[in-house]
Amino acid sequence: MYNLLSDLKIIEVSSFVASPTAGLYAAQMGADVVRVDHTAGGLDYHRYMLTNEGRSLSWENLNRGKKSVALDLRSGEGRELCAELARNTGQLITNLPEQSFLGHEAVATGAPVAAPPLVSVRIMGWHDGRQAMDFTVNAASGYPLMTGPADWDPANAPPINQVMPAWDFITGAYAAFALLAAIRHRDATGKGHEIRIPLGDVAIGTAANAGAMAEMLYRGDDRERLGNAIWGAFGTDFKSRDGKRFMVAALTAKQWVGLVDAFGVADEITTLETKLGVRFADGDEPRFAHRDALFALFQAAADNFDWADLEARMGKAGTTFERYRTMHEAARDPALVGDNPLFGTSPPNPSGFDYPATRSFANLHGEEAGAPARAPYLGEHSEEILAERLGLSSGAIGKLIDAGTVALSDKDR
Repeated sequence: MYNLLSDLKIIEVSSFVASPTAGLYAAQMGADVVRVDHTAGGLDYHRYMLTNEGRSLSWENLNRGKKSVALDLRSGEGRELCAELARNTGQLITNLPEQSFLGHEAVATGAPVAAPPLVSVRIMGWHDGRQAMDFTVNAASGYPLMTGPADWDPANAPPINQVMPAWDFITGAYAAFALLAAIRHRDATGKGHEIRIPLGDVAIGTAANAGAMAEMLYRGDDRERLGNAIWGAFGTDFKSRDGKRFMVAALTAKQWVGLVDAFGVADEITTLETKLGVRFADGDEPRFAHRDALFALFQAAADNFDWADLEARMGKAGTTFERYRTMHEAARDPALVGDNPLFGTSPPNPSGFDYPATRSFANLHGEEAGAPARAPYLGEHSEEILAERLGLSSGAIGKLIDAGTVALSDKDR
């Protein structure tokens, strides 16, 4: 946690991954992020998997550092309270539809004079209003049909979905960036904005930014499947003599020379170059074009080394490599987690489960990040926020609680 955004207040009304991620990143930089949910929890409140206490580990980690307000969002009064919170605060992150009670114009209309012009970031499915989620957007992107073993029959090979919802996380990060850009513009012009970020556009736009779209149009066809090989460069997975799988990559001359040295294959490379009439040190193209021969050569060399020896040799040579781990192994790895300043001991988690928690991914050089924040209990800050942002008295809030419009902390529920 850093305090770069300590003067920024945000109302977040969201569910699942992309929208909560935007609020999470802002909170990790010090923003005062208030997540508003229905009194029984949003659509993602019980997302798998749950601890024995019935708490979602996904929800807990996507909402660290935020405050929680629980309102009856199925009632007119609860919805108006939510809209008023966003209106008075001036910054809103949501993935609710524009036609909902949190439409930009509906929220912006009637804002107090003291409130800044509304900046709202709305994460959508597709630009034309169709619903979408990460895994359906990914299906449309083309990437799942590039994935899989190289020897699969192109006509009958199934798609391979990615396990991590990458488009959601990229969209969340882009939403946080867009929010700050719009606030900067408002500071300069006094004008608010509604920013709409379609998840589908992030996916297909990323493919375009990567040059992949232009590549397919230029070649008039799709890429072949390459298994674990890196497209356009030298890199794939190998197995050591004692059965350890690892990934290597050589995108620069230094990385290539280091791998040749670490594997002890300089003579074999020279022989292969003479046979093929190429120089592999010339760059990516000859290494990629003759990848199968190179992969076989490097694997034959790896057969002569146990992992510990090969790891030491590659490290000394300054190569780029990493051993494959299960995620359970990664979660217990000293280098990745235990000794990594990204992680720290979380304050008591609502889930009742104690585990390492993240700070901000970004590090301010020379400045130590604060301790990881815990996730809130649902409704934990309802009274505080309604009093602070809307000026409601304790008596007025008590009546809303009695009517079921407002819920307090579910810690003991």
